[in-house]
Amino acid sequence: MIALAAATFTLLAIATLLYSLGVPSLDYRSWRLVEGDEWTASVQDDAKLTTWRAGNEGTNVSSTVAGDQYLLGVGKADITGPVVEINLMGYADPKQLGTGLRQRLYSRAFIVGNIAKPEDRFVYLVLDTQSGDTAVRHGILEGLQALGPEYALYGQQNVAVTGTHSHSGPAAWLNYLLPQITSRGFDKQSYRAIVDGALLSICRAHESLSPGSLSIGSMDIEGANINRSPYAYLANPEEERKHYEHDVDKDMTVLKFRRNEDGRDIGVLTWFPVHGTSMLGNNTLITGDNKGVAAYLFEQSMKKSEGNAAEGFVAGFSQANVGDTSPNVLGAYCEFGPSEGQECDFETSLCDGRNEACHGRGPHFGLEDAGTKSCYEIGKRQYEGAMQLYKRMEEDTVPVRGSAVKSLHAFRDLSNYTFPHPNGTIVSTCPAALGYSFAAGTTDGPGAFDFKQNNSGKPDANPVWSAVGGFLHSPNDEQRACHGAKPILLDVGETTSPYLWSPNIVDIQLLRVGQLLIIVSPGEATTMAGRRWKAALASHARDTGLLNSDNRKSADEPIVLLGGPANSYTHYIATEEEYAIQRYEGASTLYGPHTLNAYIDLTRAALPYLSSHAPGVIDPGPSPPIHTNKSLSFITGVVYDRPGFFKHFGQIVTDARAFYTAGDTVSATFIGANPRNNLRLEQTYAAVERMGNDGSWSRVRDDADWELVFEWKRTNKVLATSEVTVSWETSERTERGTYRLRYYGDAKAFGSGVITEFEGVSGEFFVR
Repeated sequence: MIALAAATFTLLAIATLLYSLGVPSLDYRSWRLVEGDEWTASVQDDAKLTTWRAGNEGTNVSSTVAGDQYLLGVGKADITGPVVEINLMGYADPKQLGTGLRQRLYSRAFIVGNIAKPEDRFVYLVLDTQSGDTAVRHGILEGLQALGPEYALYGQQNVAVTGTHSHSGPAAWLNYLLPQITSRGFDKQSYRAIVDGALLSICRAHESLSPGSLSIGSMDIEGANINRSPYAYLANPEEERKHYEHDVDKDMTVLKFRRNEDGRDIGVLTWFPVHGTSMLGNNTLITGDNKGVAAYLFEQSMKKSEGNAAEGFVAGFSQANVGDTSPNVLGAYCEFGPSEGQECDFETSLCDGRNEACHGRGPHFGLEDAGTKSCYEIGKRQYEGAMQLYKRMEEDTVPVRGSAVKSLHAFRDLSNYTFPHPNGTIVSTCPAALGYSFAAGTTDGPGAFDFKQNNSGKPDANPVWSAVGGFLHSPNDEQRACHGAKPILLDVGETTSPYLWSPNIVDIQLLRVGQLLIIVSPGEATTMAGRRWKAALASHARDTGLLNSDNRKSADEPIVLLGGPANSYTHYIATEEEYAIQRYEGASTLYGPHTLNAYIDLTRAALPYLSSHAPGVIDPGPSPPIHTNKSLSFITGVVYDRPGFFKHFGQIVTDARAFYTAGDTVSATFIGANPRNNLRLEQTYAAVERMGNDGSWSRVRDDADWELVFEWKRTNKVLATSEVTVSWETSERTERGTYRLRYYGDAKAFGSGVITEFEGVSGEFFVR
């Protein structure tokens, strides 16, 4: 208890330091959009559906050849956690607390199984979260076990939990201490929302299982991502770089799910690398960021389509080798100071010697909207590319062939993994550690104080930070030597008080259906790291005859994809050359310069277990610690709500006007209560209702829709009063008619803690 108390004091001291010194308020001031920077083309017209990059070169399967049949199922469920008073996960700013909701978050589940051997199946989850997580995955697996024998087929080997890497969802659900610091610890409500929603999505996918076929296609999308660390990318060998047209992968890959019984499509699972940082660090509304927008637009389009989509169509937009990508496609500029308006320094991303002023610009930079319009635009570009590809795949596609449906999962300790390097030497990984440039942040979200990127060797920062790092755990000479070019700021893999700060035990997971292999990566692989990893597995699959195990007359070329960050969060995976530069991505590569090669070595060794005649089951390895029941939390709950004197919950404070023109924003403010009283999962906090010709009302929008915004504001902490504003951003496409806004709330009584539902309704208004 004394050790725990001391550790708690340490945590409090660090949290107090963060709050008192603060992370500088980022200046997202208005800038004009540079003329000519408008995006003009959604995809390249000459894209080839059967051209596979990054280790998949040479794949060219005739679209006239039929694919094999599989058990297929899709499902979707709400995972929206507390939308107010909880830190947002991603930018690590303790002052970025949620104030409402722009878009609900979801888990989308995709199940693929072998019809002849139903026990051979896997689940690929796409969560609207910053990443997968050790504790979240553990909770999902426990929940599946509790569902009984029917769900015993799902377990450690075949459940992949990936995140879209959104930086605008609630935090406080991760397993390790480091990400808990800025969220003031762990919040079980936030955690349970993700776990329970993920379970529900799996159940829905399982219940929808039926025979069907898979097909896959790929095409380039321009204007949806750039490389935010091109200086580090250029450190990779020129001979290697010249094989690629771009310094980020531009290919969008779509896997189409079609059921046999009626020939309808039940879903698509896509991969495209772009950071979920379109919503900026001053955003306080919950969203799924650009991939949440893309999925929303695709699913809405399929609902309205008279085409081939089945009811309940699910669109998953998964990440790929996302590490050094950015949605801020106009580049990074200095926002204030003497260099205001100029591009940031190419090597260090500094402005006048400091990094706080350097910010990436999205396609609609210049609007004081916390990145909202840019986020929608980057999401729309992904949606439009995926939709164009989806339609082309009706005429020209690559069928997934081969009866094998295989999966594997193992835990491996990367604190000291020794293996042969490609150059013939024997090398080792190291206990997890973060370098000084980790604290510098990126152009998507710069850090604070005097840290900078490209900071290798002797650290160039205030010596007080060496003292802070040493206060946690001082790395010894062996640890420093192991990490090489990385000057260690936080020795997180050797800091165990009050519990481990970052993982040393990592997830190794691979999935296979036919000729398609999926690397489930626990970290954010950079562009070149992902290319090398995929190429290594594709080559090894060919060399070992992995696909010949299906006893086909001629084996198809392997198609290798990478999805993540998944299952845990192991920060970044950079190439050795990028690591030596020690920009943010290299400094955040936890296990030293040989991290990427260790992952490649481990997955190559595991590949035979994906054979149709696999040699048993892979060694599961050492289990990671689960901290859900021992995590610290300084997050206070809701004590009670009051409407105020002579007022009632749901009462209108400011009503909507009587008339609006399409394109206006309609809003109404109500006497509210804390939305943490009820997450309203699978429900809504707000709605737009339209009057029909017979005078009846029907719902036309809810808080799953991007254009309907729910905002909560505390008006008096002592009296526990609050207000809610519901805003509807109409468009030129909004149908003329009579509407009203509705607010759904839940109030907690003083003393008894009883929670009571209530509603508020605006006056009627006409949109013309």
